[in-house]
Amino acid sequence: MDVPGAIAADRPTVMVTNDDGIDAPGLRSLVHVLVSSGRYNVQVCAPDSEKSAVSHSITWQHPLAARRVDIEGATAFAVAGTPADSASLGISKALFPSVADLVISGINMGSNCGYHVVYSGTVAGAREAFFHGVPSISLSYDWVFGGIRSEQDFTLAAEACLPIIGSILSEIKKSSYPRDCFLNIDLPTDVANHKGYKLTKQGRSIIQMGWRQVTSDMHGGKMLSTMTMDMDSLVSTEADVSSMSQEHLLFKREVRGAQVDDDATDHRFLKEGFITVTPLGALSPANVECEAFFKDWLPNVA
Repeated sequence: MDVPGAIAADRPTVMVTNDDGIDAPGLRSLVHVLVSSGRYNVQVCAPDSEKSAVSHSITWQHPLAARRVDIEGATAFAVAGTPADSASLGISKALFPSVADLVISGINMGSNCGYHVVYSGTVAGAREAFFHGVPSISLSYDWVFGGIRSEQDFTLAAEACLPIIGSILSEIKKSSYPRDCFLNIDLPTDVANHKGYKLTKQGRSIIQMGWRQVTSDMHGGKMLSTMTMDMDSLVSTEADVSSMSQEHLLFKREVRGAQVDDDATDHRFLKEGFITVTPLGALSPANVECEAFFKDWLPNVA
């Protein structure tokens, strides 16, 4: 019988991080499914609180606090930092004695398609591991806030990812897994009836945001939570805004619309019910048309 938290030398090690915080249902469901499979040693190194939409920010000028957290079957730490901090610390050998074979960031509460990949702390957790040569994937679930969805859906989402996780680790063991990219995976809302895996490319979908001035005497004023933006319904939940003194101007974000990419890209196939698998890199080359313009333009700059 396996002892919870015990390390089995013949099993690959998976490290889990996220941006919703170590207590988030997506991370807890993923860890539970990984542990219950009996196939993996599981490490957890994740932010101690919600850190959505922090992108790839890192803590630079002061030490990070990490505390041990009790998660059955895993060795887990909560970090007072960002997702990128957590991923970096977790694979540094400063916290765990060995580097994980695979880093998984997620499961995020909400999809990360199109331009939202740039904002995503979930994607950044996987990207940070990729920077350091560790295979990684980010997992996001197009979970509907409110309605008939429940946290049990995150378990279904985690189970739907097991085949691809197992296959990746098999390729890593054979030294045949590519090291020049990492994978961004999005799961559709009706994950129990998904249409299978679909290899996609990153599109240009994005929620279009604006700002509106509010007054500090608005008791219980509200501010948009980046976790809850939905590309189709434009529904958002809100968080409290604290009062400020009158000499400050106070603004809050609000949804103004959406730019939806109808091409054969990640967002479109996710909405069609596929589990989208999008290889990403760390470089951001411009498209061919832009390169051609600047090639002709630059020599004429005085």
